[in-house]
Amino acid sequence: MYRLLIADDEALEREGLEWIIERMLPNTFQILHAENGRIAIERAEEHRPHIVLMDINMPGIQGLEAIREIKNKLPDTKFVMVTAYDYFAYAKEALSLGVKEYLIKPAKREQVVETLQQLIEELEQEKKKRSDELELRQKLSQLLPLAENELAMMFMLDHITYTDIEQLSEWLSFPLSQGCAIVIAFPEPIKIDNKHKIYDTIRGFAKTNAATSIVSSLIERHMAIFINKASSLTDAEWKETTTAFGEKLCAIAARQLEFEILIGIGQAHAGAEGLRKSYFEAVFASNYFEQCGNVCHFDELKQGIGQAASDQPRLPASAETIPEAYVLSAMQRIREQREQQTQTVLDRAKAYIQGRFSEDLSLEEAADFVHLNPHYFSKIFKQQVGTTFIDYVTALRIDKAKALMASGELSLKEVCFEVGYNDPNYFSRVFKKVTGVTPSDYRGQTK
Repeated sequence: MYRLLIADDEALEREGLEWIIERMLPNTFQILHAENGRIAIERAEEHRPHIVLMDINMPGIQGLEAIREIKNKLPDTKFVMVTAYDYFAYAKEALSLGVKEYLIKPAKREQVVETLQQLIEELEQEKKKRSDELELRQKLSQLLPLAENELAMMFMLDHITYTDIEQLSEWLSFPLSQGCAIVIAFPEPIKIDNKHKIYDTIRGFAKTNAATSIVSSLIERHMAIFINKASSLTDAEWKETTTAFGEKLCAIAARQLEFEILIGIGQAHAGAEGLRKSYFEAVFASNYFEQCGNVCHFDELKQGIGQAASDQPRLPASAETIPEAYVLSAMQRIREQREQQTQTVLDRAKAYIQGRFSEDLSLEEAADFVHLNPHYFSKIFKQQVGTTFIDYVTALRIDKAKALMASGELSLKEVCFEVGYNDPNYFSRVFKKVTGVTPSDYRGQTK
């Protein structure tokens, strides 16, 4: 049902038009009335009519002025000028406002019906056009990531067809003037059911935080983002911008994906080949997390800010000397080093827990001690140790309780407090759950 506003200072005229419309076009319109231009504007803003029948001569705000005001806020509304005289001056101004139809009082029923039917047909055509446009946009939005991934792969691989890459970059509004690559490396294996969430999260972040960006799919354990550098930015400003981009992305990954990621940032270069150089530089930089932290710039490595360890590969003068096979070997090296680093962190965490398990120790405290996000710490702890943090602490407490009970020096209540439990009944339930016997029975067995 369409909304129709009849604006006329004569009540009989409004009611007459309503009677004709309801009789000739039943169940087609929800009809609203306005007795002057001011009320017509207010009703239009409140009800957003599809069609307005506007009398030209009304007290206060005149019809054309009201049309102008409503048209400014509701550009898709259809207007029909209603006048007692066929004034050319009115018609000329009405045309400039997009009014294509007019009725001369007293309007004949056939003319009213024909005019409204014609406007309904226009509204239906516009509705279909909008629906078709939305459907097309939906299809394009689904194809866009595929096109972006294709362009990203062209930057990343050696066999580039320049005609295709230039055309595709133009379609995607990604100029090849100057830009850089940002590589995201995932030290942990990616489960298949997590890949869509990871891709959507990182692509959504890139589209929100970079003016123009191209995002690759998840390849093995890494992704690439190509972003444009604005010509107005200095090198120092660009470095600050990309560093902030990488740090925010690390925070997003830790919070939403519960992943600790590594970011390598290549230098800014021009053209398709330049972006490919930047990609290899970014891959190389992501391998130097031990020297640079989670966000590493290739140019820092070139300047000697990040000093490579003796067992690291020698830093090349430019990305031209990095062999293509290094992409895969670098990713493998990241995995191996991060696994080793993770194991070191867990050894420190276990030593901390073993020294404080009899206290009121929380997972958050242990994670903070080794400077990790609690969610990430909990995840890698279970993966590497084979049990949860709580079960690990419980096992330490029960083993200690067994040793104290075997010595016979303390009462069961004292043993309970000594291993970190404040409630003897709770301690008894936990002990039985772990060992299968109560503390009293266990002590009896050790005598």
